[in-house]
Amino acid sequence: MAGKKERQRQLARQRLQRQQARRAARAHRSRQVTMITVVCLVVAGLGVGGFFAFSAPARTSNSAAAATASASASPSASSSTPAEPARTCSYPASGTPAARNVGKPPVKPDYRASYTATIRTNRGNVVIHLLNSKATCTVNSFVYLAARKYFNNTKCHRLTTTSPFVLQCGDPTGTGSGGPGYKFSDENLAGAKYTAGTVAMANSGPNTNGSQFFLVYRNSKLAPSYTPFGRVVRGLGIIQNVARAGSDNANGHGDGHPKEKVVIESITIKKT
Repeated sequence: MAGKKERQRQLARQRLQRQQARRAARAHRSRQVTMITVVCLVVAGLGVGGFFAFSAPARTSNSAAAATASASASPSASSSTPAEPARTCSYPASGTPAARNVGKPPVKPDYRASYTATIRTNRGNVVIHLLNSKATCTVNSFVYLAARKYFNNTKCHRLTTTSPFVLQCGDPTGTGSGGPGYKFSDENLAGAKYTAGTVAMANSGPNTNGSQFFLVYRNSKLAPSYTPFGRVVRGLGIIQNVARAGSDNANGHGDGHPKEKVVIESITIKKT
């Protein structure tokens, strides 16, 4: 009788061990699936967002483009933001090869200068006053890239027809992931507003500015996470007309390539 009971206990222990083994195997598989899912999401986010991630406040999805990819609520100002107007600038390597290798801007900007940029597009000219006294290193980079024809014959790759209302440009690859091979710090974020006519840097997180920028064609509620460095003084209606034609929704509803293609033929800088 004792032998029978011992046999029953032994069988019970074996069943328990098998159950525990099955539970451990299920838990391991679940962890593997979770890790794979996370990795896929990260890779997808990098591939889509690249250098232009942004999203409107209170939206749960990352529309990055870029953006960004994308960008959820970001800090309003970085501790590394230089005092303005900046006397020196830093442009460390971004870790991504340059879409067009034109070198790096000078570390000593002309912070006393006043600049106007004329963006010549296939739709007409857009003239921008650059905010050199408030975003000196950003303007220094933009002026440098324009002078070296970095932006020539590049298409504006993203249009959003739901908030935020922007046309995004500045990537020679046209994919939303291209940049100049360097990055630089955020500027002019304190109290930043993105009203119609604002020109601001796209990014993939704090202090990851490169070459991509966006033009706001209608008042937008964005977190103060994108360096405003210019104001459209002529030609805003050109962008608004493109927006009325809509996007192809490649990135989701109201977010994709503009149906009316916009190509930057050249950018001319006037310095005074």
